[in-house]
Amino acid sequence: MRVYTVDAFTDVAFKGNPAAVCLMDTPAPTAWMQAVAAEIGLSETAFLLGNSLRWFTPAVEVSLCGHATLATAHVLYSTGADGPLEFSTASGILSVNRTTDSMITMDFPAKEVTPITAPDGLENALGATPVQVSQAKDDLLVELEAEEELRTLSPHISALSRLPQRAVIVTAQGLSVDFVSRFFAPKVGVPEDPVTGSAHCALAPYWSGRLGRTRMLGAQLSARGGMIQVTHRGDRVDLAGHAITITSGELHA
Repeated sequence: MRVYTVDAFTDVAFKGNPAAVCLMDTPAPTAWMQAVAAEIGLSETAFLLGNSLRWFTPAVEVSLCGHATLATAHVLYSTGADGPLEFSTASGILSVNRTTDSMITMDFPAKEVTPITAPDGLENALGATPVQVSQAKDDLLVELEAEEELRTLSPHISALSRLPQRAVIVTAQGLSVDFVSRFFAPKVGVPEDPVTGSAHCALAPYWSGRLGRTRMLGAQLSARGGMIQVTHRGDRVDLAGHAITITSGELHA
């Protein structure tokens, strides 16, 4: 089985979010795929069989993953695919296309964002005071006052894992981009994700409403960092970015 490591949402090696991509010839048990993802140890490993795409963190299978979808499309385009691609996933059919500048655009479902009262323990877990707290499907979306506050944020990861939500998206209006974000998901084995496509399915409608425009540029301020162009289209979101192959080889297990 061919296996690739791809840095997604970047055009510079060793930046963005690394994902593993496994191109499968035959079906495999879920437990085996989970074991492979745990062995590889990246935030997500994608398994592609035909047009069926699944994603696993080192701990669990997830229903939507942006950077590993981008990585998978990049591998296919790099090995001869052309034109639009469609993946059958737990989140429905995801359409992908490549532009003339080699940027890959993905058509993803938008996440409804609803303001809520902050759950107990959130402020202490973050070490910061939210401006706004919202529910975004299974995740918590927290806006802070300023980019610098987000950049220097040092949350208590174990305390975040005790919140009722699956993960916490923290965001602020950007200085040189439209918005910035960070993503913490210790419950699913990812203390901080470098660049998170699925989080932008919530960030796009949230900032579209706040800023009054549909096309925006977001930066994720992890140590590796990455950029995502977003376009909010009602119940859909276009996520666009670059990717670069880092390694390729054979999986023998």
